[in-house]
Amino acid sequence: MPDTTAELLQLNQKLLECIAQGDWAAYQELCDPSLTSIEPESHGQVVEGLAFHRFYFDLGGIRGRNHTTMVAPQVRVMGDVAVLCYTRLVQRLSPDVPPVTAATPETRVWQRQNGTWKHVHFHRTALP
Repeated sequence: MPDTTAELLQLNQKLLECIAQGDWAAYQELCDPSLTSIEPESHGQVVEGLAFHRFYFDLGGIRGRNHTTMVAPQVRVMGDVAVLCYTRLVQRLSPDVPPVTAATPETRVWQRQNGTWKHVHFHRTALP
């Protein structure tokens, strides 16, 4: 696996883990302030900036034991831009309910800015 691909997969996994943990500081460090997204919570609208996401971070991370996995990730590097496509599996275990696994197809775009990869856009689709 080329070094850039491995680096992007590692950064993306770190991003997913900070989302699960509700780690706002780490999320801000990985994301460009002008991050755009299309996700189920935005009801198909393009959201720009981090304020929309901060609301969900303020609610806290996933409660209880959890694990996040990227399934069959595909990485395409085009100069200073990279696209990652995969399905995110999140396994959750809470004290009062049986284990639950949620699957979400995602596409995330990273851009190298001043030698550092920054998360600049994502599209996440809810499965029925």
